[in-house]
Amino acid sequence: MEIFFNDWDEILKDEIHKPYFENLVSFLDREYQRKTIYPPKEKILNALKYTPYKDVRVLILGQDPYHGPGQAMGLAFGVNKGIKIPPSLINIYKEMHDDIGTYIPDNGYLVSWARQGVLLLNTVLTVEENRANSHFNLGWTIFTDEIIKKLNEKDEPVVFILWGRNARNKKMFITNDKHLIIESAHPSPLSAYNGFFGSKPFSRTNDFLMKNGFKPIDWQIHNLSSCPEAE
Repeated sequence: MEIFFNDWDEILKDEIHKPYFENLVSFLDREYQRKTIYPPKEKILNALKYTPYKDVRVLILGQDPYHGPGQAMGLAFGVNKGIKIPPSLINIYKEMHDDIGTYIPDNGYLVSWARQGVLLLNTVLTVEENRANSHFNLGWTIFTDEIIKKLNEKDEPVVFILWGRNARNKKMFITNDKHLIIESAHPSPLSAYNGFFGSKPFSRTNDFLMKNGFKPIDWQIHNLSSCPEAE
């Protein structure tokens, strides 16, 4: 059965048949019927659908999806077109501007990153409306830890960008010394001045990729106002 419609289907085929994952799916089926859960059911696995395993060059690890109406769309830190840019993403854009000179765009639609091999993965892939971390103990972290372990096994170098304590705790799974780990405080307004600003993750990522023979990431997200079809 195809779930991701790319090579993740083969890589995660055993994982999705484990009891914890089947229980998680059953629980979510019930929750989506009786509560407001984000993201929409068909977008839960967007990060893996947009970025096949073979294409992953960068992992940016988030926590859980945005829990306000219309925001979450399955990519960590990203939001749907037409949705106000959340504060953490504003700070990411500010650091990008200071680091590599990109302009701050009018949207938070990050699909263009995903299509270049940036896996925008939350450690927990669903959330109840207005209840941050409400799905933390359901089994998602077992699943996403396995994804990190699979990425660690890649022969090609990968950049792991870990922002904040929860993400940095996953460093234990990254044991292959051909990879690069970039870690700092979280871009949230509560912590961005504690080491996120000035950490230069975007230039450091591109320098590493180019040193290893890969194309750099084009980090610029384009304005929807000037390019409505921008992705």
